[in-house]
Amino acid sequence: MIIVIQRVSKASVKIDGKIKAEISTGLMILVGIEESDNQEDIGWLSKKIVNLRIFPDENEVMNKSVLDINGEILLISQFTLHASTKKGNRPSYIKAARPEIAIPLYEQMIQTLEAELGKPIGTGEFGADMKVSLVNDGPVTILMDSKNKV
Repeated sequence: MIIVIQRVSKASVKIDGKIKAEISTGLMILVGIEESDNQEDIGWLSKKIVNLRIFPDENEVMNKSVLDINGEILLISQFTLHASTKKGNRPSYIKAARPEIAIPLYEQMIQTLEAELGKPIGTGEFGADMKVSLVNDGPVTILMDSKNKV
C-alpha cells in the first residue's frame, strides 16, 4: 500500500460538482492499494499516520501529530500511485488491485483510521472522477509504502 500524506490547512473533494467531504487543519491522504495488501498494511499505516509528528509545536518544531492537534483526515483512493513508467510513455497500472480487492481494503482503512483518530474522517468515493482541492501547509508531503516498513 502506498500513501501520500500532505499536511493541509484545508482540503476538499468534489464529485459531480458537489462537495463530498472537506476538512480544515489536518492530513489529506492519497492511498494506492495493490493486490498483495492486507489488514497488516492497513494497521501499520494507520498507526503511523495518526502518530506522525509533522505539525508544529509552540517552538515551530514539527513535533505534534494529527491526534495531538485534534486535526482531521481526508482519505482519497488513487490507483495511479501504482503506475509503472518503465516502458514507453503510457503508464501501466498492473500492480494496482482490482476493485473487488481494493474496495474492501479501502473501506477497512477508513474504519481503522476512524478508530485510531477517534472520530469520522472525510473520504472520496472509490472509482469516481474526483476533484481534489487542498492547501498544502508548509509544504509538507510524505510518501510511505507499507512494503518498506522494515
